[in-house]
Amino acid sequence: MSEPASISSGIAERYATAVFEIAEENKKLDELETNLDDLAAALSDSAELRDLIGNPLYSREAQGAAITAIAKKMKLRPVLVQTLGLMASKRRLFVLPQLIAQLRAKIAEHKGEVTADVTSAQALTPAQAEALAAQLKSSVGKEVKINATVDESLIGGLVVKVGSKMIDTSIRSKLNSLQNAMKEVG
Repeated sequence: MSEPASISSGIAERYATAVFEIAEENKKLDELETNLDDLAAALSDSAELRDLIGNPLYSREAQGAAITAIAKKMKLRPVLVQTLGLMASKRRLFVLPQLIAQLRAKIAEHKGEVTADVTSAQALTPAQAEALAAQLKSSVGKEVKINATVDESLIGGLVVKVGSKMIDTSIRSKLNSLQNAMKEVG
């Protein structure tokens, strides 16, 4: 891991630990999890929000006022609103994506869940996602939360990542293997 990435992770870890402990103490982890989903969706959908958290040209005050207004408008938990305001005042909003990831990991660990990143050629139906989660649960031994994305270049099949394990059953991967095998023969 590069040094700047490791520093960002460390910063995010400290904020995530504080937010998690406060939410757990107040028995508001479910609400916090919903807030994180909303915040992650806002980050992925809004180029302006990504610019706000990553652009050093905004003053601390402008960043703080904007992120606090956004957080209140989104009806985020007070602990999250205050943390985002504090992060803006300390010029640390750039670690927001890592903060969300760290908090999600802490909540999942608390609930005894693991997250499976699943990439498919077509969007999974709810029934397919449930069946896959059940199959992975029997393999992993924990509840599995599916984080699904679509990549049409896979042609068909799935790429599943759970922790450090990866299962690639995509047609693209099989075609690449076949191509490599044919090169060795010829």
